[in-house]
Amino acid sequence: MSKQIIKPRGVITSKDAEIMDQAFNERYAAMSKCIGKDDNRSSWWSLDDMRNFLDYAENQAKSLGYTMDGVRVYEGAHGEKGYTSMFIAPTGSKGTGGSRQAAGSGDIPGGDVLNAGSGGNPPSANYPQQ
Repeated sequence: MSKQIIKPRGVITSKDAEIMDQAFNERYAAMSKCIGKDDNRSSWWSLDDMRNFLDYAENQAKSLGYTMDGVRVYEGAHGEKGYTSMFIAPTGSKGTGGSRQAAGSGDIPGGDVLNAGSGGNPPSANYPQQ
């Protein structure tokens, strides 16, 4: 029996993603001007790293007394390079059997986050990258 494939909430078309990417251009230009070079526009992780992180974070959440129910993506900046970066934090609720909230649960205190994604190539590349 094959695994049922479920389309997640929030999936958008590639055309919608292109519109969102273009709408970001003004902010991107301002950030690039601020740091004095073309900033980063994206982060990339391998499927293996994403799956391993989700398993790792869920296991760590349990050890911290939480039930992981999702992730939250944050924008950040690398101090030494100044490039925009993304990092992924596990979310959940204290105890077992947590319930997912409309806006998501809180970040899990003390939980490790996933960073070190690869930037765009070049960093200023718009969606979709080839």
